[in-house]
Amino acid sequence: MRILLIGDIVGKPGRHIVEQRLADLRRDLALDFVIANAENAADGSGLTCKNYRQLIGAGVDCITMGDHIYRRLEIETILESKDNILKPANYPPEAPGRGWTVLPAANGVPVAVVSLMGRVFMRPVDCPWHTIDRVLEEIPSEVRVRIVDVHAEATSDKQLLGRYLDGRVSAVLGTHTHVATADEQIFPGGTAFQCDVGMTGAHSSILGREVDPVMEATVTFRPARFDVAREDVRISATLVEVAPQSGRALSIERISVRDEEDQR
Repeated sequence: MRILLIGDIVGKPGRHIVEQRLADLRRDLALDFVIANAENAADGSGLTCKNYRQLIGAGVDCITMGDHIYRRLEIETILESKDNILKPANYPPEAPGRGWTVLPAANGVPVAVVSLMGRVFMRPVDCPWHTIDRVLEEIPSEVRVRIVDVHAEATSDKQLLGRYLDGRVSAVLGTHTHVATADEQIFPGGTAFQCDVGMTGAHSSILGREVDPVMEATVTFRPARFDVAREDVRISATLVEVAPQSGRALSIERISVRDEEDQR
């Protein structure tokens, strides 16, 4: 079966290209299941209820979040009532939302999705190692396809988690840095890995924001509004093919899709 993880969706341009292109991607790539990180989908920070409905309506099966999860307080109602959107599993139990879920793929195979947050250069969270051990014990043993989104800054954090989980999950894929890495591989135990899937949004930018205000604030220390950029919009994603009976990854491939107007 074929599973796609879409990297951090940034603002309206990122949402728009997902709405515009995901149906074609599902058909052309014969996708069975689509995950999207959407913690920056609402004007570059957080997620609104409307944004959630837009992405699910576009064909996203499961939404993962990250450190900006609660920037839009209205999303708490969705986090508490829906099983297809995740908080980081190593957030406190009192934080709204669930850290893992099991959802059916298009071919009927159950897929477990887990969201984890790293600790290096990030806000303090519970231990990701102990958390994932607990979560894997809670996931029903018959659910063999297991995808982990590691929302983390440091590549070392992500690589260590990938090695730690090798043979125990189908894929460990990184988000958060907005920069796709070229280290996609399958570890000896059958776990697909990539440090970061990249960003879905305007690539003529600084991590999805307009270049000039970020440059001005960085050089002069003058405060500036970092508006979402709109040029050279792309989907950055990673495609993993998994054997449903064993949960082992068979292949992993980076995917980059340009906006239709840019292509023309």
